[in-house]
Amino acid sequence: MKAKKLFRFAAISQFEHVFEFPEGMADKWEACFGNQQDLLLELACGKGEYSVNLAKAFPQKNFIGVDIKGNRMYVGAKKALDEQVKNVAFLRTRIENITTYFHPHAVSEIWITFPDPFLRDSKAKNRLTHHKFLAMYQQILKPDGCIHLKTDSKELFEFTLEMVAHHQCEILELNPDVYAHGTPAFPLNIQTFYEGMHLADGRTIQYIRFKLPATKIVIPPKKQINEETPV
Repeated sequence: MKAKKLFRFAAISQFEHVFEFPEGMADKWEACFGNQQDLLLELACGKGEYSVNLAKAFPQKNFIGVDIKGNRMYVGAKKALDEQVKNVAFLRTRIENITTYFHPHAVSEIWITFPDPFLRDSKAKNRLTHHKFLAMYQQILKPDGCIHLKTDSKELFEFTLEMVAHHQCEILELNPDVYAHGTPAFPLNIQTFYEGMHLADGRTIQYIRFKLPATKIVIPPKKQINEETPV
């Protein structure tokens, strides 16, 4: 491992606002922030641009950036520390385990910013708007909570629309080209590191905000392989 990564991993292990694979964290967020303000998550937060900038804009809310990659997380965590942004924290874990870190209906909003689209069909279950993840989000989101997705992947965007339709989610905002008319209004004007790269490559940025249904999300059974079909 390169010295830079080693330094960053060592640094975040000492940051009081970074929690790495913690146990019993669902009971500790109020103590972490010192208040009972709304909790908003940024999943696959990368360098935490949305977590930090939203926290600065909305001091009356608490923000938590979630990612498995501590090397990237260091950037946002260090920025929050340097700028004394007190209402943001970072959680290093796999998103598959998100329900173990929050009590039911404890989260007000979820942002998903430029996640890996997992373009191969065999990896579809890893997409952060797949049935299984939506079912997890439903457990931790408040009944009136919403989900934001911002992506450069047309495939992931269309897949998400399919999931939204399948589960009869309510679309609150839909923008297939965020920059079609120039720089968008806040908060969509917040740019992540990867968003800047995608824009430089001429890629279209898409956005959707939606609410999950009131009825429980049921994960469809896995497709059965037809044994008569040649492999």
